[in-house]
Amino acid sequence: MRRTQVQLDDATHEALRRRAFEEGRSMSSVVRETLAEAFGVRGGGPPRKIEDFAFVGMGSDPASPRDTPVSEDHDRWYAEAVANRWTGAAGSDGPDET
Repeated sequence: MRRTQVQLDDATHEALRRRAFEEGRSMSSVVRETLAEAFGVRGGGPPRKIEDFAFVGMGSDPASPRDTPVSEDHDRWYAEAVANRWTGAAGSDGPDET
C-alpha cells in the first residue's frame, strides 16, 4: 500500500466524512474502496472498521497538561524525540513552544 494525499472541496469532504461515519469506517478506507471500484481494481481485503484501530491512543497520557495531538505537530514531536534519544533526556511531555 502506498500513502498519498488528495485535496477535496468542502462538499466532497463532508460527503466522505458522513459516509465513513455512517459505515463505521475510516475515511481512507472509503476512499480506497471508491477508487478501486472506479478503476476496476480488486481491493486488498475487506473494508476496515474503526474498531480495527482500537490500539490508537493507547500510549497517550490523559493526565498530561499538554494534550496536543502528535498529528498536529509531528515534526516538532519527532525532533524532540530524536534530541532526547541522543541526550538521554526522558519524561518530556511534548515539544517546547518556540
